[in-house]
Amino acid sequence: MARYVLRRLATTVPILLAISFAVFWAANQVSDPTVALTVNPRIAPEDITRYREHLGLGDPILSRYLQWLGDFVQADLGISLVRNGADVWPIVRTALVNTLVLVSLAVALSLVAGIAIGAISAIRRGSFIDYLATTISFLGISIPVFWLGLMLQLFFGLYLANWLGIGPPLLPTAGLYSPGQQGFDLADRVRHLVLPTMALSLQLIAVYSRYMRASLLDVMNSDHVRAARGRGLPERTVVVRHGVRNALLPVTAQAATDAGQLVGGLVVTELVFQYPGMGRLFVDALYGGDYPVLLASVMIVATAVFLVNLAGDLSYGVLDPRIRRGAR
Repeated sequence: MARYVLRRLATTVPILLAISFAVFWAANQVSDPTVALTVNPRIAPEDITRYREHLGLGDPILSRYLQWLGDFVQADLGISLVRNGADVWPIVRTALVNTLVLVSLAVALSLVAGIAIGAISAIRRGSFIDYLATTISFLGISIPVFWLGLMLQLFFGLYLANWLGIGPPLLPTAGLYSPGQQGFDLADRVRHLVLPTMALSLQLIAVYSRYMRASLLDVMNSDHVRAARGRGLPERTVVVRHGVRNALLPVTAQAATDAGQLVGGLVVTELVFQYPGMGRLFVDALYGGDYPVLLASVMIVATAVFLVNLAGDLSYGVLDPRIRRGAR
């Protein structure tokens, strides 16, 4: 297993370097922090020139990239160009934590519900429960996340409050804290996480339930399951120990891929719910020309995607000892 991890690191580090250089080059092509200064008639052209020299914008792009990469490795992410000179790391760290919390809740809920629904559907193949789960799964896969998010906001933020005759909505529809909230309030934070988690989980539950159903049906027809039944083991033991455990492999692979994508791909969900995560931070930095924040967010997301996928690969060895022995 250690050799497998080293091989993954050897192939991933060059990819991360290539991604970082491509993003650095693109950000410098489309974003010039001195453009906003030209609209101020009180700023002389020589002041703008001195500012460009201070930022090193006149140096060759390769030397600027190496300087930025060295600072990044030392956890020096620079200073934001549009946030009153604030350090980039605290900004990115807060957004990353918020995204990881949302992704963890959504994936955990989706795995529990999807595995349970898929297993029940496979065990009761051809029953009413199976047809109902299949129909709901297809609907869940087909519904766009942004549309579902808007419908959840309308239902819980407007319609349900009107039907119940109450003033404020039962669940907040945007943000991370209630207006005027000071300090950390766990109950308030959980209430703000409910709707984004629901919007992300519905489609994932549908996908995981279909993977689990197909995988469990395939495993239950395999030779080792028939051999377990032939030894007189109870059906519950056969299903749980020999069926579900082996059927979890494709679900685990899909969950690891989804978690990695969600860390950097929650742009739509975070914009709909005004959630201060990495997706919203990326969009704000892109439109605001804040390329230090943009570069840091892309690199941290790329690294997080690699680590999540690596964790998913390592979990295969826990579920299937054959993979663990083959990786030695």
